[in-house]
Amino acid sequence: MTVVDKQPYIPDMKSAKHIADRIRLLIATKQFQVGDMLPSTRELGRQLDASFHTVRKAYHTLTEEGLLRSEQGRGFIVNRQNTLLEKTDRLEKGAEKMRTLLEELIGWGLDETEIEALFEEQLTFMDWPERLNTCATVGQTQEHAKMIARAIKDQVGVKSTTITIADVAKAANYDALFIPVQFYRQFKNEAGQVLLLPIIYHPSPDVLVSLVERSAIQTLGLVTSEDASISILTEEIKLQLRFQGSLMAGSAYGKSLPLFVREVDMVLYTPESANLVERQIPEKKRMLLSYDINPASAEIIRAELWDE
Repeated sequence: MTVVDKQPYIPDMKSAKHIADRIRLLIATKQFQVGDMLPSTRELGRQLDASFHTVRKAYHTLTEEGLLRSEQGRGFIVNRQNTLLEKTDRLEKGAEKMRTLLEELIGWGLDETEIEALFEEQLTFMDWPERLNTCATVGQTQEHAKMIARAIKDQVGVKSTTITIADVAKAANYDALFIPVQFYRQFKNEAGQVLLLPIIYHPSPDVLVSLVERSAIQTLGLVTSEDASISILTEEIKLQLRFQGSLMAGSAYGKSLPLFVREVDMVLYTPESANLVERQIPEKKRMLLSYDINPASAEIIRAELWDE
């Protein structure tokens, strides 16, 4: 007689099948959307403690299903939101999974009524599109929060709405909050209801290096879309860049830019003010100000998404 291990089955995070299943879920629930680039096989393998060969196998499985496409020199990109499987094939795969699960549950002694109740309960709990979309990024202003949220989206693939540090009362409306470490304590009381993830961010090194290399720049201008963002971003630029020249800052009003943009050597501008700045300032005289998040912060977010 074969002795059966009665411990519940825990999916192996290192298997290609589980990785493919998880990515398929994230695509279906629009955490990864059409056109988004997935992490490289080596990067995702490192994050999941799996070989890049295993990740590549998972990616190829999803490519065969039509969910991903491979572009030379870029990597794997989300091609569509749903698989190419016909309805009959999807139902057949679902039935196969259900049979396996039902056999295990019956083996544990659950009767028909208990299984039905459990299924209804878990179906409600697994309302993935709504639950996974209830993430918010916290910033000092909406503009500031959107810059951090954009960095998280670009580096980790997680989309989020934005709130300000003054919106502590709104924290309970979300499943997870991405919070700059300096404001983490202000939201600590929400830790019982909301997943709090500390974020370390900084101005993009590409921007800082480019500015440092342009030794001829003596005057620098900063354009924001919100007045309240001026002091925040000015302080960050001074701290990171240690710029010795003259730094002027102002916000855009309607269709008008601050007057100093015509006089400075280089204009830094936020994504929220990009439409106006890019229409009026020559490309060689402007530079988009963006954030990067610390790799450790990216790994924390990724771990929360993948550690199922």
